[in-house]
Amino acid sequence: MPNNRVLISGASVAGPALAFWLRRYGFTPTVVERAPELRDGGYAVDFRGASLEVLDRMGLLGAVEAAATRMGEVTYVDGADRPLVVTPATYQSGELEILRGDLSRILYDATKDDVEYVFGDSITGITEHGAGVTVTFAHGEPREFDLVVGADGLHSNVRSLVLGDERRFRHDLGYYVSICTVPNHLGLDHVGRFYNEPNRTVGVYSARDNTEAKALFWFGADRLDHDHRDAGQQRRIVEERFAGVGWETPALLEAMRTAPDFYFDSASQIKLDSYARGRVALVGDAAYCAAPLSGMGTSLAVVGAYVLAGELASASYETAFADYEREMRPFVDACQKLAEGNGKWFVPPTRAWLKFRNLNYRLLPYLPWRKLIEELPLKAGNAITLKRYAGAPV
Repeated sequence: MPNNRVLISGASVAGPALAFWLRRYGFTPTVVERAPELRDGGYAVDFRGASLEVLDRMGLLGAVEAAATRMGEVTYVDGADRPLVVTPATYQSGELEILRGDLSRILYDATKDDVEYVFGDSITGITEHGAGVTVTFAHGEPREFDLVVGADGLHSNVRSLVLGDERRFRHDLGYYVSICTVPNHLGLDHVGRFYNEPNRTVGVYSARDNTEAKALFWFGADRLDHDHRDAGQQRRIVEERFAGVGWETPALLEAMRTAPDFYFDSASQIKLDSYARGRVALVGDAAYCAAPLSGMGTSLAVVGAYVLAGELASASYETAFADYEREMRPFVDACQKLAEGNGKWFVPPTRAWLKFRNLNYRLLPYLPWRKLIEELPLKAGNAITLKRYAGAPV
């Protein structure tokens, strides 16, 4: 098979999902991951629409459903923990929700026996030549591949090496988020509790059958000058932004200081004119990050991996990359659009907006446009018709 050897950068979701399909089409994928081992923990991620069909075609829908969070309603409270408004489960968690680390484990377990994984290394150079691509690594020896795919997230190393500075493609939405694992000290049972002050949201929801919880911290801000690999600096930013905030915030900040899976980043989107250049393509957040406010990032990653692999199995890489973009672009646009304007509803900028938001949530069951609001994410999730690729093992 031409273009058989495919190097994939990133072992979170899009990377292993792409490796899954490529292997089943007869390719020889290799996945390189900067982290020394598979990353556990992490926040909850959602599936909607077409992505559920992809999981089913992979034969993994049952495994994902078995590990689902089964998250229920979320209650917004005041500083004394008194309920203000309750939102239904589907409003926060889509049709199916799972912890990112659990999903990564499922995808890894489904591919580890016939896909080469290289942990603790990263790509330092990509040199394309007539017959393929020479790739250099931070630790390993240079290797030859036919194609390279960046599935390495918002801050994609592959994208930077091939297309240039991230700032050219990153569109910040004006918010930052931090999520980490903490003890379930409130005894939450498949539910969440959120608290707002102007421009800040702090919350906690139970996870893994209530044996632990996830704390989240959202705040509005212009672009911060910080190192996205410096967790110590990021923890200090969160502490500074939430100093003096009420409710359970001091306890959650204390737990954050020693959390094993601290995450911090901007709510940003990636917008590219093309998802590929030469023999290098991008998939998932590296190509079209939709921002956490959309709830569609994981759906995009899983669907994008399916489409990219199917197109590569159907045509030369030049044609495949062009067809992959043609298939994905309307879906990407629909998913990214969901994030527009969502921030002020989740992180109200003023007390007036906070009261307005709570009033709307309380009245939502009686509002004539409730059905439309509930259907918008599902409509975006189904904004692609999945092809049945020739020779697909489904």
